[in-house]
Amino acid sequence: MTQAPHALTPQDSLVALMIAVSASDENIRTSELITIQRIMNHLPVFGDYDQDRITTISQTVFDLFEEEDGLDALFGLVKDNLPEKLYETAYALACDVAAADGRLQETELRLLEEIRYELNIDRLHGAAIERGARARHQTL
Repeated sequence: MTQAPHALTPQDSLVALMIAVSASDENIRTSELITIQRIMNHLPVFGDYDQDRITTISQTVFDLFEEEDGLDALFGLVKDNLPEKLYETAYALACDVAAADGRLQETELRLLEEIRYELNIDRLHGAAIERGARARHQTL
């Protein structure tokens, strides 16, 4: 059984948001890719995920970013395919990718704000998630 080109698994949805944050400033950094790979290798939610799908999911995100309403379409796909119980997980992973290179670009901040809004992340919970990401990616 093959999946339709835009049918996403819950894990695909998480990957799509991480890729979107990385690509949001039009400069995908090595530190961001390493963070995505580390997350996929270590978190239980990706335990049975076919990592070969990352290429397909990345291309889907890039294609959507080329369209005028692509971000809305991406959020629609994510919300259609990601269980609500994983919304905070999605936001946490997006924050980790954004923080991976040690600096947040304005475009990344705007996308994180949009993710928080679209996934209905409570402001207090969002602030705690952001604080955790900042703490995990702190340098000397």
